[in-house]
Amino acid sequence: MAADLAAGAVVSLERDAAPQGFRLGPVEMEVGAAGAVLLVADGMGGRAGGARASTLATEVVAAALHDGTSDGVGFPERLSAALVRANTEIHTVASGDPQLAGMGTTATLAGVLDGHVHVAQVGDSRAYLVRNGSAGRLTRDQSLLQDMIDSGVLSEEDAKSVPNNTILQAVGAAAKVRPALTRHPLRRGDMLLLCSDGLSGVVSDAEIAEAASRGRDGADVCDALIRLANARGGRDNVTVLVAVVDGDGVDPPGPGEGIEPIRR
Repeated sequence: MAADLAAGAVVSLERDAAPQGFRLGPVEMEVGAAGAVLLVADGMGGRAGGARASTLATEVVAAALHDGTSDGVGFPERLSAALVRANTEIHTVASGDPQLAGMGTTATLAGVLDGHVHVAQVGDSRAYLVRNGSAGRLTRDQSLLQDMIDSGVLSEEDAKSVPNNTILQAVGAAAKVRPALTRHPLRRGDMLLLCSDGLSGVVSDAEIAEAASRGRDGADVCDALIRLANARGGRDNVTVLVAVVDGDGVDPPGPGEGIEPIRR
């Protein structure tokens, strides 16, 4: 999903059954005073449950951010509250239908406003910022594998060979959820990339940066990365959403300026 919060325009894409997948874009969007958002939601709980959960997450988040009732709440807090609202809705639906029991979805929601990107995350779908040929993660996977990597039990490379991962929270899987929030300044020419673990599980950060540097636009980068993931087996759904930051509303990067540490 991509949405201009001022105009109320939402671009939403559902899964289809075509083996070649689908492509959307490039789409130009001007970020106004209300900001703009990007969302990747990767469903879990079987084909029916996963698709239902990710669709509900998209619908509820879009409605929550467009209802215009900020009540003095800051922009990042609104992003987090939208995911909490989606969690309540999905959990309620799943609790009322035995066939949907246990369904949920990851959700990585990036909001762009006033020259910054704020990311609210639940699960292991990732957000990256690519600048000057290098890619920096704006999220930390909420998963058992990431905990093992952080503790030194597994290396990043060894983790890619583990066939199954356990995410530590998902939108809708439990009655309550706590989105993680991060904030980062943007520069002209930056590329914001959101993806499911179908990409990040088989493609490295360096390869993401390389594809971003070679692509003519965001859609080209998406195509290149999806082809690479599928060439390596495509063992999971591969979703990639890319936004290129441009215009006079953001400053260009300084000489040699890289990506600053994540602000939580």
